Amino acid sequence: MNFNSTLIMGILNVTPDSFSDGGKFNNIEAAIKHAKKMVEEGADIIDVGGESTRPGSEPVSVEEELSRVLPVIKQLSQEINVPISIDTMKPEVAEECIKAGAKILNDVTGLQNPEMLKVAAKYNVPVIIMHMNGMPKTMQANVEYQNVIEEVKQFLKTQAEKAKDAGITQIILDPGIGFGKNVEHNLQIIKNIQSFKELGYPVLIGLSRKSFIGKILDTEVNERLEGTLAGVTASVLNGANIVRVHDVKECKRAVEVAKMIRDA
Repeated sequence: MNFNSTLIMGILNVTPDSFSDGGKFNNIEAAIKHAKKMVEEGADIIDVGGESTRPGSEPVSVEEELSRVLPVIKQLSQEINVPISIDTMKPEVAEECIKAGAKILNDVTGLQNPEMLKVAAKYNVPVIIMHMNGMPKTMQANVEYQNVIEEVKQFLKTQAEKAKDAGITQIILDPGIGFGKNVEHNLQIIKNIQSFKELGYPVLIGLSRKSFIGKILDTEVNERLEGTLAGVTASVLNGANIVRVHDVKECKRAVEVAKMIRDA
């Protein structure tokens, strides 16, 4: 992947219960159609997820997750010309999806499972290492840091070193906006993206429609586009290499303008 430009990762949730678009694309035809629309609108990567990681969400079985994502990835890999990322915390799901055509592994648990490290190394795919405080079901229950930037940075540094030691050569870091963080923590992370870039890896920011925007603006999830665009713009200006978004067309336009300002 070329990180000279900020890349757009389009979110494709094939779940019944994701926080923003759960149930909208959990049949194959709707999912394929939406993915193609996002590519037309400028998505550089399509991120397919079959298990909700919203706060309080319940885990699903390997079999259930595979039944949601495998048919979509198999068909999409034949029909679109941008890489597909599999968003999963299960090594078994990751392996089957890579064999089916996924080119990137996006793990919200940050490769803490040694088996996930083995899968990524075996297939030599780029990995996205994300920081999450706890697990989705409980991650917002005890949100405390002495220094959120330093603690998240140390976790990402440690996990990136483990990935390198396992033979993984392409590493992307995601500080995990909204994953066990409060509003102030999220704002500090966006403001300090350069601190994470000091580790020497590309940085992904996923803030699209998240609850901290809703809390700032007092808006429901389907009324957070403007706040998302502001956050995406700030992320690009502060050095984000990838932004993970629902609204590809609008965010692509915001990214283009922000890049021109940043590089002027």
